[in-house]
Amino acid sequence: MKLLPELMSFLEGLDEPHILFDRDYRILAANAAYRQQFSPGRSVIGRTCYEVSHHFHVPCDQAGESCPLARSRESGQRERVLHLHHTPKGEEYVNIELTPLLDGEGQQAFFVEKMAPLPLAKGQPDAQSLIGRAPAFQRMLALVARVAPAQAAVLLLGESGTGKEMVARAVHAASARAAKPLVAVDCSSLPENLFESELFGHERGAYTGANSARAGLVEAASGGTLFLDEVGDIPLTMQVKLLRLLESGTYRRVGSTELRHADIRVVSATHRDLDRMVSEGRFREDLYYRLSTFPIHLPALRERREDIALLAAALLERVAPARRLTLAPEALQLLQAQDYPGNVRELRNLLERAALLCDGQALEAGHVREALQSGRRPSARTAAAPQSTSLESLEKAALQQALASHQGSRAELAAQLGISERSLYRRIKSLGGN
Repeated sequence: MKLLPELMSFLEGLDEPHILFDRDYRILAANAAYRQQFSPGRSVIGRTCYEVSHHFHVPCDQAGESCPLARSRESGQRERVLHLHHTPKGEEYVNIELTPLLDGEGQQAFFVEKMAPLPLAKGQPDAQSLIGRAPAFQRMLALVARVAPAQAAVLLLGESGTGKEMVARAVHAASARAAKPLVAVDCSSLPENLFESELFGHERGAYTGANSARAGLVEAASGGTLFLDEVGDIPLTMQVKLLRLLESGTYRRVGSTELRHADIRVVSATHRDLDRMVSEGRFREDLYYRLSTFPIHLPALRERREDIALLAAALLERVAPARRLTLAPEALQLLQAQDYPGNVRELRNLLERAALLCDGQALEAGHVREALQSGRRPSARTAAAPQSTSLESLEKAALQQALASHQGSRAELAAQLGISERSLYRRIKSLGGN
């Protein structure tokens, strides 16, 4: 089937990156936006979409990915997926929308793909982005990509240290409000008597010390996104006023009768169990449903251990940007053996301590071990076991893995682990070895 020049002209005039390909995945056309963003200086015509985007030799669904073309063939409809693509800037997450084009017999003849990189998300080490490739991370990111262009209220749920503020920034950056402000409100740090004034502003003379009128954070976020961090800590007396804002889009400054309109999108976050708080009467049920139009669970670091290597490389750039530190394999194994109740924040602190204990260019297992011991909280130790039992079991697991993979001498292995050869033999003996 010959392509109509009108179709080619239409694609070329689109601002977003688009490609057109056939049922055999061969790219037939790529508009200027695509060429500039994804393939500058190199033609993609005649190549397969999976080879260009993923460097695969087979279609995505045969390589463990979700293939939008295969899904469209099955559903007969438009399909959307989030993929990790190779780009001139490295691997980036790209939001893909595929539309099938039918021939005169009603059969799918061609496919048009629109691509939009997801801001603040990478599949490689990057000091300023959300980083990860683990399935749990990709499921979370796919939900971010889905909801970001909409106006729905988003509730981010997860343990402390999982990066909720960074995810909120990703939602904002991928929305139509990206050019407007993102204003973060730390609900846990605002005293109850100042909460209303901080959020809605006040007029002059509204209370003692209010010597001039002042706009609140809602007004500062006009046209953009209001991020309510730790929303579970909002006092009950303020919850009803926040509910009014969400239901009507209006509010009043403290000390004023003037009704103001708020043009904001609300993203909130909490590590608390809001369902339980609702059942205990500590959080309004109606407010909960207003905030949780689109809930997103952020996985704990122990649910995405395969991302620790990527995160560690990026975090080392943040904590020691001038040193270009690397991680020895045994050090990485020890990092991957931890449970991280404090999640990414705890990993960052651990790496910063280890970097301070290291005088060279590579973090060895000994540096990580010392950082672990110096940072371990007494409350994290179980009363029923000796204080060092948990750490010792993790060290033994790391040592067993190192012994299995090491091909050189014991002296070389001891040097890699950052311990003396005598200490290595003593630890091997404790494992029952020789």
